[in-house]
Amino acid sequence: MPNELEERAQRWRALQTQMPEGVRLLAVSKGHPAAPVRELAELGQVDFGESRVQDALPKQEQLADLVQIRWHFIGRLQANKVRPVVRAFAVIHSVDSLALAQRMDRIAAEEGVIPEAFLQVKMRPDPAKGGWDPQALTDAWPQLQALPHVRFTGLMTMAPLGCSQEQRSALFADCRTLADRLGLRECSMGMSGDWPEAAAAGATWVRVGSGLFGARPGVVNFPA
Repeated sequence: MPNELEERAQRWRALQTQMPEGVRLLAVSKGHPAAPVRELAELGQVDFGESRVQDALPKQEQLADLVQIRWHFIGRLQANKVRPVVRAFAVIHSVDSLALAQRMDRIAAEEGVIPEAFLQVKMRPDPAKGGWDPQALTDAWPQLQALPHVRFTGLMTMAPLGCSQEQRSALFADCRTLADRLGLRECSMGMSGDWPEAAAAGATWVRVGSGLFGARPGVVNFPA
C-alpha cells in the first residue's frame, strides 16, 4: 500500500502529465505544514500558493533553504497587509481595486521591489467574491499600466459556486478574452474541481490544493 508521501507524489506526477502545454501548476499549500511542501519541491514543484501572510511566514522560514521556491499570494489582499505581502511574495494574484494597486506601487517602491501581480476580476455577479467589474478594469487600465513598481502580467478569476460546467467554461473563456484585449498573457483560473475547463479556455496558471495535497487538516472536501 502506498504511503501518504507516495500518494502525493503520484498525484503530482499525474497532474504534470495532464497539464496542457503552456499551463503551469500552482500548488496551493495554504493550510498545510512545511513538510509536504518540501516533498513536492524536491520532486520539482516550484510555485506554491498561500492565502494568509501570518501562516505563510513561518513556513517560508522553515523552507528558506529551498531557494528555488516561488511564493504566490492568492488570498484577499487587505490594505494593511500590503507591505508584508510585498516583502514575502514574488507574485500576488488578488489586486482588486485601483486604490489597492496604487498602495502596492508606493510600498513596492519603498521596499525596492517590483512584484508580479494579477488583477482579480469578477466575470459574473457573485456577492461572495471581490474583484474588478470588467468594464471598470478596462477603464482603469491606463492608470494601472502607468504604475512603475508593479508588473501586471495577467488576470485572476474564480467561478461562483453552483455554476455548471458549461457556465464555468464560458466564464473562463470570457476572462481569457478580456486578458487578450488588455494585452495580458497570463490567466490564473481554475482550481482542483474545474482546472481542466479553465486550461481548455486559456488559463496559464491553475491553482490545485486538495487535488494535490489532499484535504487540509480539519477541512473536509475543501475544493481549493
